[in-house]
Amino acid sequence: MESRYERNIPALSKEEQDILKCKKVLVAGCGGLGGYVLEYLARIGVGELTFADGDVFEASNMNRQILSSPDMLGRSKAQAAAERLRRINPDAKTKVFEAFLDAENADAMVCGQDLVIDALDNVAARLLLEDTCAKHQITLVHGAIQGWALQAAVIRPGEGILHRLYGSEGASSSKTSLSFTPAACAALEAAEAVKLLCGRPSSLDGKLLMADLRTMEWTLIPLR
Repeated sequence: MESRYERNIPALSKEEQDILKCKKVLVAGCGGLGGYVLEYLARIGVGELTFADGDVFEASNMNRQILSSPDMLGRSKAQAAAERLRRINPDAKTKVFEAFLDAENADAMVCGQDLVIDALDNVAARLLLEDTCAKHQITLVHGAIQGWALQAAVIRPGEGILHRLYGSEGASSSKTSLSFTPAACAALEAAEAVKLLCGRPSSLDGKLLMADLRTMEWTLIPLR
């Protein structure tokens, strides 16, 4: 086992560490949530990371997006993610989609993945991602943030949990966020992803975890 992963043991077994090296994960979105999720998964040793974002950095991203900085303004978020991952874990394979998830490219992004992580910022794209994961029989790890609040869930193919939560209209919502909220939500998503990839039970399987970081109130809601 590589020395870079020795602190993962025994929280992960050596066998689980080897399993992670063989896994493929799609992270849809490279902004506030996606930047942190990619960081966590690359550092823990996931072998192949695919990620997608058609956006470029703007000044309003710098309060919360780990990949953003003044010198990155106007640059592609997806390409910034690729550069970051090459620096922190050059052994991880990467596949970049410099595009927003849409009906034309969703199948190409999702097909062949072991797991998909929702790091998107709009409802319509989330619903499309859920539908595409169901089509390809791939589990989806959902996360969303607003201000001090976050939510996370693990969605099995065909459950349609996001359609139940958001409805079918794809209505927009406020995008306010603080620096620590996406980091906290991404940590939850990454933790559940690692459990699923290693074959462990997921604590959020069929459940919605909602948290308010201002009051530190945590609520776990069964969805089955």
